[in-house]
Amino acid sequence: MRRSLALKVGTVAAAMAVAVAGIAFSTTGASAQSNAATGYATQNGGTTGGAGGAVVRATTGTQIHAALCNRASTSTPIIIQVEGTINHGNTTKVSGDSCDTAADRIELKGISNVTILGVGAGATFDQLGIHIRDSSNIIIQNVTVKNVKKSGSPTSNGGDAIGMESSVRNVWVDHTTLEASGGEDEGYDGLFDLKDDTKYVTLSYSILRNSERGGLVGSSDSDTASSFITYHHNLYQNLNSRMPLLRGGTAHSYNNHFTGIVESGINPRVGAKIKVDNNYFEDSKDPLGTFYTDLMGYWQVSGNTFDNVTWSSPGTDNHPAGPNPTSTTTVSIPYSYSLDSAACVPSIVSSTAGANKGLKTSDGSCNVQTPTNPPTTGNPTDPPTTGNPPTGANLSLGAGADGTSKASGTSYGNVIDGSASTYWSPSGTTGRVSVKWSSAKTIDTVVIKEASDAAGRIGSWQLVNNDTGAVLASGTGAGTISFTATSLTKVNFVIVSASGTPKITEFETYA
Repeated sequence: MRRSLALKVGTVAAAMAVAVAGIAFSTTGASAQSNAATGYATQNGGTTGGAGGAVVRATTGTQIHAALCNRASTSTPIIIQVEGTINHGNTTKVSGDSCDTAADRIELKGISNVTILGVGAGATFDQLGIHIRDSSNIIIQNVTVKNVKKSGSPTSNGGDAIGMESSVRNVWVDHTTLEASGGEDEGYDGLFDLKDDTKYVTLSYSILRNSERGGLVGSSDSDTASSFITYHHNLYQNLNSRMPLLRGGTAHSYNNHFTGIVESGINPRVGAKIKVDNNYFEDSKDPLGTFYTDLMGYWQVSGNTFDNVTWSSPGTDNHPAGPNPTSTTTVSIPYSYSLDSAACVPSIVSSTAGANKGLKTSDGSCNVQTPTNPPTTGNPTDPPTTGNPPTGANLSLGAGADGTSKASGTSYGNVIDGSASTYWSPSGTTGRVSVKWSSAKTIDTVVIKEASDAAGRIGSWQLVNNDTGAVLASGTGAGTISFTATSLTKVNFVIVSASGTPKITEFETYA
């Protein structure tokens, strides 16, 4: 590696790292999260995702959508632990009052307070993008998203690995691996695209590689409402451009490692401003400037290292910051952060960035730290407490019933009619059925009965107090469920996974 063009520009004193309320998980393959959101995601009220909500395990895209749809409301907090490969073959549209999903992508639309966390052996979204629209307070952590296409087959999410648009607020994407296998000619688009009024977003400890386009902020020169984006401790590797392409707005890039940039790197334009602190650029061309336009953007630089970097000559639509980058604006950063020295960035990013790295982070002094002694969330598939059949009146008789979907020929009311010859089935393998009353009832036991020809189909489930969104119990299979006595007007039985189409003959409730 050649060092003759190395250049260090300025210094910035390190500041104390910010600490905000976060979320902790019990995982196996990945260390549990004990750190919290950083950067601009800490502003505007902060980003905590599904903290405090139900914990649901999902191994298919359909189960992810079902978990969203089976919440009490679009804002009921939820943590979705994902393991395995999520692809077109196991992802379908699921309907419900608390979701708006799609079959060709993971759709987070019109919702809030959600965490998607890769666990166990890891979570890979293969040729299936994640789309965030009209949503807020979202965390995506410890997942790989790869080979998402906008042309060819199959297609997903306009070719974006992760895309956000239309009044999105407070998103933290952390310890992810976003990658493609080529450029636009091969059917791929951006790895991390934000547009149409998306604000307060942080991308941290992630890998973006092997694509023409890293990511943009603003889809055109007239789309300048997106702003307040932080990029830190990420690896940008073998990319042509857009790291990011920033149209309008304000951003902050620090302690990132850029290597193998083919055409251009950080590209603020149309009045955009970005603070560029203690990054390491190597074996690259034009890592900073305004490119492909005369609509200038601006930058504040300090502490960066440029190693074997080449700069093009200025021209009509070409405004490189180098070969001796100097600041053209000042950017006020509203949050605290600690800066690693640029010299250690390649090493620290290599040790921490990407999925399945144990959620390791930097301590701000070039040392790797691993989360230790995190609080746990419990096992999302613990079996229910079972015992003798309950005695007393079945309070479901004479109550009402509803749900998220029903298969042809079945009815919600069939679970409260006292007859084993009738049943309710969801339209797919997962769904919600509920018992409700006009005035509050206190219950401590539920009995779920399956039709004899469908025994054992119910996999994991949750019993939820619809009034508050609290999970009363969770487990697998049908039977008797006991829990702390609770006063409520509606109780939900949410089927998260199943081996076939379930048939519930009765949903009995007892005091």
